[in-house]
This record gives sequence, structure tokens and C-alpha cells, in this order.
Amino acid sequence: MLKWLMLLIYILLCTYTALNFFWLFSKLQLRHRKQLNAAAVILICILASTLFFGKFLPAGSIQRQILKFSNYWLGFFIYLLFFMAIADLILLIRTTILKRQNKPSRFTKKQLKTAAALVLILASAFTVYGGIHAKNMTVAQYDMTIEKKAANLQELKVVLIADFHLGYSVGCSDMQKMVDKINAQTPDLVVIAGDIFDNDYDALDDPEKLETILSGIQSRYGVYGVYGNHDVKETLVGGFSVSSSKHALRDSRMDEFLKKSHITLLEDQSELIDNSFYLIGRLDGEKTGYGSKDRKSIPELLANIDQSKPVFFINHEPDHLSDYDENGVDILFSGHTHAGQFFPLTITQPLAWKNYWGVKKIGSLYSIVTAGIGVYGPDLRVATNSEIMVLNIHFGG
Repeated sequence: MLKWLMLLIYILLCTYTALNFFWLFSKLQLRHRKQLNAAAVILICILASTLFFGKFLPAGSIQRQILKFSNYWLGFFIYLLFFMAIADLILLIRTTILKRQNKPSRFTKKQLKTAAALVLILASAFTVYGGIHAKNMTVAQYDMTIEKKAANLQELKVVLIADFHLGYSVGCSDMQKMVDKINAQTPDLVVIAGDIFDNDYDALDDPEKLETILSGIQSRYGVYGVYGNHDVKETLVGGFSVSSSKHALRDSRMDEFLKKSHITLLEDQSELIDNSFYLIGRLDGEKTGYGSKDRKSIPELLANIDQSKPVFFINHEPDHLSDYDENGVDILFSGHTHAGQFFPLTITQPLAWKNYWGVKKIGSLYSIVTAGIGVYGPDLRVATNSEIMVLNIHFGG
């Protein structure tokens, strides 16, 4: 049902775009208007179909390039709709005001051409900038103090990464850049907060090379991670799942990939590291990968834990933060939000999450949310960064 609803919405938005071009050609009284209308429809249909066409091609370089292009097209289409809607709203307000003042409300050809040019230029500029900026990986540094003793440890340097979304948009070159930046920090511990894959294991550009690259992460205590809601087998169109279900299962090749990458997976499991602190990884609350939403509660995971030592949790989504605080958890590592990934979603994310990005103190809990490495859907980042987070944790008590 969901996929048909999404398809209907997509068709309606494409129709809205075509009608805007028809209206513009009509007002400009262009020659060969019928041919231009037909050309606009054909172009929109070809571009729009790239989201689906690649799915029917055999696996290979042609399919990969078409599906990569479709993610850029989707980003451009979103910005085209956004600026087109703003232009329509401005024109509507202007017309309404002039009519109430009994003044002529018709637009000159110059005004219409200017408005159309601005829409196309802005949509193109945001898309190009977002595509380039998405590959610009940054390093964010934070300091914090935990009022507990951690055996003989005075401090701990943790690198938090998440949301690789390995697939058509993110591959070997991105992971090599990430690993180089991580190793430059000489971390004590590396934490991966889920969404390692982008649902489709077969979308990986070179699994064996990726395993080699990721196994090159250097860390005193190793690399630990959890799965997220995208680490299951689901059909993606334009980077978005069209068969979303809590019963979605994980591709067994994902587990084998992480083993070969020397990443320790924590699935409702805890690890006492260096007899100094606990690291606990939770199954994803939305999609566990085992066909249900069943997972252990926070108290169950803390049942045999010595909470006089620092307790760190990894949970893909930064939800139920007060529950972690009430149960005495010191740090919660999360991802998922992408910090909105691209404007205007960057405006809505702070409304959806208590901590949508960065470091926030909730009672005695540090909620730490990274914007992530990769992208979902449009291969763009606007007003957010691809990042690794470096957390300098000091111990007291």
C-alpha cells in the first residue's frame, strides 16, 4: 500500500511540474508551444523514470550509473518543487494584492522569464553544491566529563561514526577517506551507530575492497557497532524504502561482511572493556532484522552491569533519552537523523528529536548524535556535514 501511495504522490508532483511549464509557455506566448509542451512531458518522464528503470536492468556498471544519477535527479527534483512552490506562492500573493487594489495583475514576459530562470538556477545551484558538499567529510571535536572512575583510565578518545549507507551513493573512496580521518585521530575506541548498509547488499561497489578498507581502522580497543533500520533487505526507490516493514529480515552477507571488516557487532549485548567501562549495543527499535520488533529493555541490558563503572550505550535512533538517563546510563551514542541532511529538512529535524544532532546533556546522560558519513535518498548535503565525531571523555569521581 505504501509503495502505491508514494508512486501516486510522485506522479502528482511530476504533473504539477509539467503544468507549471505549460502555464509558463502559454503566458510567454512562445512559438511551437505544443512541441515545447510535449518536449517538457517527455523530459520529465525520462528523468522521473530513472528512479525505477535501473531496477529492471541486470546488475552492472550501467545499472549502477543510472541509479546513482537517479539519486541526484531526486535531489534536483525536490529543490525544483521547493523553489517552484515558493515562486507560485509569491506570484499568487502579488496577484491577490493587486486585484484588491484594482490594479493590473498581469505579469510581463520579463518578470515571468526572470522568475523561471531564478527557479531553475537555484534548484541547479543547490543540487550541485549539495552533491559536492556531501563528499566533504569533516571532523567534529567534543569534550565531556563523566563523574565516575574507569579503573586506571583518566580519559578516553572515542570516534563516533554512523549512517554509511553503503550502496549506490557511498562506496570505497568514501570509506577510505573516512578510515584515513579516523586513524589520524589515534582513537582508543571506534563506535558505529548503525545504518552501515543501504538495504541492498548487492549495491556495494566492491564488497571485498570495502572489507579491506574498513579492517584498516586502527583503535586501541577495537571497533564496535550496531545495526540500524536500513540494515535489512528492503526495496529502495530513489534511496527510499518502498516495502518498509517491521518484519524485514537482514541479509546474512551483512554479518559476514562485518566479521571480515573486524567490526564487533553488539546485538542486545554488553562488553566490559579493559575492566574500565561498559559498552552496550541495542537492536534497532524499528527493525531488528529478525522479523519482529522484540528487543531487550534498558533495565534488562543493565541487569548484570556494575554501574559504578561508566556505562555507554549504542542505539541507532536517539529516542527515549529520558529512559536512558533514569536508568543511570552515562553516554548514548546514536545516528539516524543525518542532522536533516539537506535544507529544508534541516528545519524540521529539531522539532522531531530531543537531540537531533551534537552533544546534549539530558539530566546526567550525555546524548551524542552524529550527522553521519553517507546519505539516504538524494545524494546531497546542504546545511549539514558528513562527519566523524571525536569525543574526548574525561573520568572523575
